[in-house]
Amino acid sequence: MTCQRCTADAPVGATGWCRDCELAYDTWVRRHASDIVLPTLAGMVVLCTVAVGLPLLGVGGLVAVGGVFAGFGTLAGLHRLSRRRRRRQFLAGDIPRAYLPGKT
Repeated sequence: MTCQRCTADAPVGATGWCRDCELAYDTWVRRHASDIVLPTLAGMVVLCTVAVGLPLLGVGGLVAVGGVFAGFGTLAGLHRLSRRRRRRQFLAGDIPRAYLPGKT
């Protein structure tokens, strides 16, 4: 199959990109490692508010269990959105000539 990013005739992974493009993306995205901070904070706010705060106000313990799942869902959802945004941002950039395998 051909890579969706650089159109090289190489084995592609689940994303549709070849190994060289995945490595280039991995190197590029490490510059944005602080992207995990916002989803983690948002998940913890939801977790603390729902799972800890509401039972203190007299709401049942089942709500606390739901709060754990809501906090995790917030964390996972925001992380996926951030990952998609970074991948689109990476695709919008120019492809350096050194990263075009099979091209002359």
